[in-house]
Amino acid sequence: MAPSNTSSTDGGSTPARPSGPDGASSNLPGKPSGPETHPVDELLPPAKLVSTGLQHVAAMYAGVVAPPLIVGAGVGLSPAELALLISASLFTAGLATLLQTLGFWKIGARLPFVNGVSFAGVAPMIAIAEEHGPKDALPVIFGAVIVAGLLCFLAAPYFCKLIRFFPPVVQGTVITLIGVSLLPVAVNWARGGSPAAPGYGSMRAIGLAAITLVAVVLCNRLLRGFWQQLSLLIGLAIGTLLAFPLGLADFGAVEDAKVFALPSPFHFGAPMFDAAAIASLCIVMVVSMTESTADMLALGRIVDREADEAVLAAGLRADGLATALSPVFNGFAASAFAQNIGLVALTRIRSRFVVAAGGGILILLGLFPVLGSLVSLVPQPVLGGAGIVLFGTVAASGIRTLAEAGMESGSNTILVSVSLGVGIVPIAVPTFYDSFPEAVRTLMHSGISAGCVTAVLLNLLFHHVGVARRSPADGTPGTTVPTATPS
Repeated sequence: MAPSNTSSTDGGSTPARPSGPDGASSNLPGKPSGPETHPVDELLPPAKLVSTGLQHVAAMYAGVVAPPLIVGAGVGLSPAELALLISASLFTAGLATLLQTLGFWKIGARLPFVNGVSFAGVAPMIAIAEEHGPKDALPVIFGAVIVAGLLCFLAAPYFCKLIRFFPPVVQGTVITLIGVSLLPVAVNWARGGSPAAPGYGSMRAIGLAAITLVAVVLCNRLLRGFWQQLSLLIGLAIGTLLAFPLGLADFGAVEDAKVFALPSPFHFGAPMFDAAAIASLCIVMVVSMTESTADMLALGRIVDREADEAVLAAGLRADGLATALSPVFNGFAASAFAQNIGLVALTRIRSRFVVAAGGGILILLGLFPVLGSLVSLVPQPVLGGAGIVLFGTVAASGIRTLAEAGMESGSNTILVSVSLGVGIVPIAVPTFYDSFPEAVRTLMHSGISAGCVTAVLLNLLFHHVGVARRSPADGTPGTTVPTATPS
């Protein structure tokens, strides 16, 4: 077969990767790309695995516990039941992360890919709770999550074929949006995380975030080797220690936490299957699949192991399987955590076993609530200061990808500018889509999914529809673009 005629400057498909002996791509998950072990498959010493894995847990912890906190409060759970729901989310996030990083058969991207509770489903789950009442809310939610997970698992080998619509110009746009959309989260953390939090928006909170930010930057600049790679963890530790005399942290959560608690399957009742709830969360799952695809493409570029169709399909299967199994242990839908991609870029540690260690720590946090309470000692302003570095690093990676995509093309410039603009709308004005139909709100409420869909559609318009009548550089009619044909 003749090689594909592709170009990274015109938005065409990415070059086909060489096939292995089994006819599949040589970039299949878990297969080193050369005689030497790829950094993604490198097994680090135990001390380094645990310490760097803990950094990933610290970066994602707030995102994992926020959805169960919000949904649990909406359902009206008692403090004890709410603690159980949080522990379940930590436990299932750990299982999902292990499934992604270690994997088995054709399940798991086998990249340093962190999975956790998807925030995209929070609003629909609150709506389900309001419709079905406190008694049936969680069983109905869990039933819908199971069906949505099975949909993702079955659709994975077809959905991953969208990779041909994700050339570098689209990837760079989405990666940039991932970082930009997360930066407001870091800013809110820097203020205290919630208007109800003590000292929200005070100079103490903002000053603590600034100190943490400076500590991370200085550690990254002044330290070398292993200690430089721990710059985020060191910055978090410095910020947390300073938070105690400032009155922004206390040991109350540790004192009240249980030492050990086994997950109780279907603790809140057997799953119930409601058609409207299932439809709502299936839409959320499609949005999560879009974001996971974009995140895997972004991570593949950062770790120099490009995510091809086989990797994407395996990663989406892991998302689906983890989501379908999660409700058994009282958890919610699992999806990619974009903030951890920034940590991989910042530390330059590409080993998937580091993230697997983080998954193991998450499981322990779920089984030993007292350990989870120790991680929760890190105040929101401290996470905010570190988050600015993490999420800014993701945006910088996207800009670097765009620089390689050929921005001298006028069509690429329009694609990027419009996609970024559409993606920033829900970030700048979160209520912009409130009057739209629910399906549109679900898709467009996330700047990542909104910008991703826009970039893919514009790429289709500029680089696929009528491409044979335009030149790849300026889109002028009358030029035939050669296409590859089977030999």
